[in-house]
Amino acid sequence: MASSFLVIFKISGFANLTLGQILMIAISLVLMYLAIFKEFEPLLLLPISFGILLANFPLTGLTSAPSTTEPFPGLLYFLRHYGVDTEIFPLLIFLGLGALTDFGPLIANPWTIL
Repeated sequence: MASSFLVIFKISGFANLTLGQILMIAISLVLMYLAIFKEFEPLLLLPISFGILLANFPLTGLTSAPSTTEPFPGLLYFLRHYGVDTEIFPLLIFLGLGALTDFGPLIANPWTIL
């Protein structure tokens, strides 16, 4: 029974975890806890912590680029290539921030724009 668990551990990604990955996974779980249970900036912390968690999974190939041996790139490669390299994400972020801007105080006191 113990030998079968040892075999499963050796062929899984857990055997290839580094100390840095363990630390970053722990940080992402703490950020998820703060976002979900303590409701501390959940719109900001939850996506950040989920991205940290995805980026630090061992041997998943989520960040790998396409090559001759592996023609299908990882999910995070697509996000970086089509979102960051084409500069679409900054535009979407500023569009979202503009939609979340509260103009109520400015409408109530228009002289504050001067």
